[in-house]
Amino acid sequence: MRNRNPVRKLIITLALFAGSLVPVYSQDLHFSQFFEAPLLRNPALAGIFTGDYRIQGVYRDQWNSFTNAYKTGSFNGEYKMPVGRSNDYLTVGMEVLYDQAGSAGLVSNEVFPALNYHKSLSDTRTMYLSLGFMGGYAEKRIDRSKITTNNQYDGSAYNPSLPDGETFTQPDVHYWDGSVGMSFNSSFGENQQHSMFFGLAYHHLNRPRNSFYQDAAVELDPKYVVSGGAKFYIDERSEFTVQADYSSQGAAKETVGGVIYGYKLGDFTDDPKYVLGVGAFVRWKDAFIPVIKLEMLPMSIAISYDVNISSLNTVSEGYGGFELSISYIGFLDRENSAKNKTLCPRF
Repeated sequence: MRNRNPVRKLIITLALFAGSLVPVYSQDLHFSQFFEAPLLRNPALAGIFTGDYRIQGVYRDQWNSFTNAYKTGSFNGEYKMPVGRSNDYLTVGMEVLYDQAGSAGLVSNEVFPALNYHKSLSDTRTMYLSLGFMGGYAEKRIDRSKITTNNQYDGSAYNPSLPDGETFTQPDVHYWDGSVGMSFNSSFGENQQHSMFFGLAYHHLNRPRNSFYQDAAVELDPKYVVSGGAKFYIDERSEFTVQADYSSQGAAKETVGGVIYGYKLGDFTDDPKYVLGVGAFVRWKDAFIPVIKLEMLPMSIAISYDVNISSLNTVSEGYGGFELSISYIGFLDRENSAKNKTLCPRF
């Protein structure tokens, strides 16, 4: 049985609580399987897939080795449609995010509609420049009854009858938030069999206020995200996909990237029954992330686990975060379906 040190649990709980009260020093929620939550990376990545619609969900469970720290879920849906008789496309989407952090029960909810326009730059091959917007409603709330602070320790023991010493009166915060981004998506290679994308995004463009103390000077720092990826086909059965993100928000910076090797199973490589993917990602100075992905087209499932390599591994006993993602990409039975189009945004 693991030793659940109550002092260590208190330290982590207070750290999580302090981070929620002073968001100017905090960082946005993120996933190790960032490639399965494209709208959180950049709204201009909506619709860059081979299909007419995509539904994705990611669930993350982190740091339960020493406290009930993080449980995060993301759900997004996208629908891509052609514009007129041109090769242009329009994608509408929705991102829903839920997070519960720490013993104090800090809960965050976000509901963000998204819109992305894909402008074709070539009549002979896949090449698109996309401009995307995403914005909506967000809230954060905390369970005041679960908070424990230094004020409630009388020198010898914890005394719940003592006041916690915090001055905020409202246990919730509500605000509107928005993001904008651009991306470039293209095929390349001798037979245009490979594909790539590159994107830039600017999140929290309206700098929403985010303080339980109703402090007008406390705002969410803008976040800048640079994203890139490429898919290479080695032969008729093998492929590998490279993905990476760099983000900067206030004093917090994060670099994550890696590769997944895919192998097609079955007799028909043009329409494989399964594609088995194995790979690994690294979040710089934080975690090593092995990934296993199984595509059972049109559905795929991926499992990953964070192996903590940061200075926090002493407290976390080396335990990190488990993630599970499910994705479904489909085509519609319509005359202008992407299935029948030579040119459309894809990756």
